Amino acid sequence: MLTELRIENFAIIDRLGLDFGPGLVIFTGETGAGKSIIMDALEMLLGGRAETTVIRNEAERATVEGLFKLAGPEKAAVVEILKREDLLDDENFVTLAREVRREGRHTARINGRTVNVTLLREIGAFLVDIHGQTEHLSLLDVRAHLGLLDRFATVDSLLADYRQTYTGLQAVRRELNDLRAAQADSDRRLEMYTFQAEEIEAAKLKPGEDEELRQERDRLANAESLASFAQEALNLIDEGSPETPAITDQAGQAVAALSSLARIDSTQDELSARAEGMLETLSDIARELRDYLETIEYNPRRLEQVEERLDLIHRLERKYGGTIETVIAFGQKARADLETITNAAEKIGELESKENTLLTELAKKAAKLSEQRKKAAVVLAKGIETELDDLKMASAQFSVDFQVKPDLTGLPLDASQRVAFDHTGWDRVEFLVAPNPGEGLKPLAKVASGGETSRLMLALKNVLARADEVPSLVFDEIDQGIGGRVGQVVGQKLWNLGRSHQVLCITHLPQLAAFGDQHFQVQKVVENGRTTTDVRRLDGDQRLLELAQMLGEVSEGTLRSAHDILQSAQSMMKASPA
Repeated sequence: MLTELRIENFAIIDRLGLDFGPGLVIFTGETGAGKSIIMDALEMLLGGRAETTVIRNEAERATVEGLFKLAGPEKAAVVEILKREDLLDDENFVTLAREVRREGRHTARINGRTVNVTLLREIGAFLVDIHGQTEHLSLLDVRAHLGLLDRFATVDSLLADYRQTYTGLQAVRRELNDLRAAQADSDRRLEMYTFQAEEIEAAKLKPGEDEELRQERDRLANAESLASFAQEALNLIDEGSPETPAITDQAGQAVAALSSLARIDSTQDELSARAEGMLETLSDIARELRDYLETIEYNPRRLEQVEERLDLIHRLERKYGGTIETVIAFGQKARADLETITNAAEKIGELESKENTLLTELAKKAAKLSEQRKKAAVVLAKGIETELDDLKMASAQFSVDFQVKPDLTGLPLDASQRVAFDHTGWDRVEFLVAPNPGEGLKPLAKVASGGETSRLMLALKNVLARADEVPSLVFDEIDQGIGGRVGQVVGQKLWNLGRSHQVLCITHLPQLAAFGDQHFQVQKVVENGRTTTDVRRLDGDQRLLELAQMLGEVSEGTLRSAHDILQSAQSMMKASPA
């Protein structure tokens, strides 16, 4: 519900702040006073066009801000969007704002944060529905008709059951499409996957193998040098020559001398021990050098094998990935794809059988949905025609048109026909009306504008009130083309609608205005050569005077008539079942 509306520098509005309550909110005033400008500002706030022409003269920007209380069916949807966009401040309220600047830039905000207009429009669609002189008529959107009918028909459980099966069918069809696409060039793919898998598997690669082979290659390619260096070190450390004793021999002599020294001077025990450790280390080095020399071999054949193996690894890495690990993974995927293609025919047969079973099951559920909708459509049509009769459109007719679209891959409608379907079923629904005798039923989107359209919207809204989750409804000039007697009926119906929705209505008829829970007077004020719009709430005598002015020049007679109109409205509201 819209609770506050703030407008600045918008057309002839300088600065305006309005606080709204629930029920029927009436706006009255002379033509050109600015009533529709308020609605234009509200429409821009909800994501409508923002043009620089709306900016008040000598101002740099125009701004509109609205505070909405979330309390009805719309709350869950709006809160979910706010959470999704990280914009939620208070689960009970949301603030929308729109600004347009002289240079053409415009800004949209939700709860003070800048957003794109698309998001503003998405949230606005859950909060306010505007009907009247603009094209913002949700009921003229054919895509909305089925949803309205479904909520009126209370088919939630049937629709949920249908959608569960529908989701299963879509999953089967996606898998079938993938398998059929794979099978379309299966011969080529079969040959390719077979070659790839066998080539990689034949190589019997091991992670880290390439590094081990490179080390072995280096040893084989430098066998003579490695043996020479190792032997030279061994000679110096342990073998020596007649001219040059081995290092271990000399170290042994040093160890013996230090041992004798330590026996005499115990302070040198640690030095003696270190010398013994050095001698043991030299002996270990000599032993490992002898073992290493035994492993060194000059083997051109083995070197060639290692080179060939490394070349194979590099070739596979270039073809299938940069590392041995990626090559192995590629081979595993090729083998899996090969098995998929090999088993595709059998799997396709299984899925086709499952698809047919689901199509048959889904067709039964779609038929139940359609039957329930058609029953509800009859009740809906009668209810709307009754409303139109009250609104002095006694000859008007209303109907819900059901169509199906042939589709060879669709649901079996009967033994000889298949029809298109989606997540809502197979029904293609559109509201049809015949406002005048002899015209025939036509799509709602093509009916005449003005009073007929407004009354038709009102009739629809009254009947669909429990199905309409938008909390605030705006009717701009709903009384166009109707007189006082019909205006009283329209007023009562708007008041009834206001028991379940907040209804904002612009009117020139006192008979309609008398039903308002809130009444605002809109007037133009000229000060210092500037025209501005002023809005004030009317109560008591002020309201009576406004109704009298709407009847003509204020006099004792018009005041008495205004009083009678108010009394009549009060009586009708008390007698109303709402």
